[in-house]
Amino acid sequence: MNFEIEKTKTREIYNLLIGLVAPRPIALVTSMNEEGRLNAAPFSSYNYLCTDPPIIGMGVMDRPTGGFVPKDTARNIRRTGEFVVNVVTEDIATQMNICATDFPAEVDELEMAGLTTTPSQIVKVPRIAQAHAALECKEYTTMEIGRSRIILGRVVAIYIEDQFLDPSGPYVLSEELHALGRMNGLGSYVKTRDAFLTMPRISYEEWKKGKR
Repeated sequence: MNFEIEKTKTREIYNLLIGLVAPRPIALVTSMNEEGRLNAAPFSSYNYLCTDPPIIGMGVMDRPTGGFVPKDTARNIRRTGEFVVNVVTEDIATQMNICATDFPAEVDELEMAGLTTTPSQIVKVPRIAQAHAALECKEYTTMEIGRSRIILGRVVAIYIEDQFLDPSGPYVLSEELHALGRMNGLGSYVKTRDAFLTMPRISYEEWKKGKR
């Protein structure tokens, strides 16, 4: 089938995009409001965009209740300018899913999920103690597009447990970290355990030899 976007419903576009742009990394974001209340929520419209400077991008849709009401994460980042991306791995998948629940504003998602926090290196927002890696970010800019906000964050510090790091690079031992990926909707995810495929990049000289 072919879909012309101007003639396709928004929900249908969403269903198609999240099924095709996959697997996607998951950012379990901790943020803080002006009073110091913490919020934790997962987002899979997320990736790194450049490394000099190190910038990550994250799409956060407005609340589905109508109007242009931002979610707590977007509002907190806009007002305080800081947040932490906690890497989601298999062992905290259930807790991440609990954090996606639409709890009332007064409910602490971290407490409901049985997660604890620990101080970050630079930003005031703490990282999740159970997460094996985290990116501390300061807001670079937020763009409001339709009913979504695209948040660009500048990474100012990186935490990763020693057991998942090869200091010679340094390189992340992704084969042992077991990050989780998001597929389409309906609660679909993909594991990276025992799923790595090594395919070295081919130089032009090697390619020319192979063509003979």
